[in-house]
Amino acid sequence: MRHGKKFNHLGRTASHRSALLSNMACSLIEHKRINTTVAKAKALRVYVEPLLTKAKEDTTHNRRVVFSYLQNKFAVAELFRTVAPKIAERNGGYTRIIKTGFRPGDAADMALIELVDFNELYNPNAEEKKATRRSRRSTPAKAAVVADAPVVEEKVEEAKADTTEEKTEE
Repeated sequence: MRHGKKFNHLGRTASHRSALLSNMACSLIEHKRINTTVAKAKALRVYVEPLLTKAKEDTTHNRRVVFSYLQNKFAVAELFRTVAPKIAERNGGYTRIIKTGFRPGDAADMALIELVDFNELYNPNAEEKKATRRSRRSTPAKAAVVADAPVVEEKVEEAKADTTEEKTEE
């Protein structure tokens, strides 16, 4: 009976499973997205999200804890330097699993697991925050943009006037 066994063993021993998840987590941090089976992607999400939460606070203790899981100093450096600042405002849900169909060889259910904040297709305005009621009000930055717009149009009109004068001279 499997009472109380809540995680997928992935058909491996404990040491093999921890090595697999550690290597996959390093690859995910390095490449920002990896292609794997759905079962491994779901196991990886449970493994890597607490590490991403720890990386939001850059302390020596958190670096050592994350290194104990990843065993790769380059992945730890990448996590704390580039990934952590991007996910600083997010309260969880750092990864996304997208099912991609079946593998031709053995018909295994495949998926793409990626870090949410690093996909430009799903969030093209990642740098711009969502407009809230307060931010929709007129701001000085918007007024400056409006003031600059006629200057650009005048230059275009002057260029058009120059080209029309050349045509009339010919």
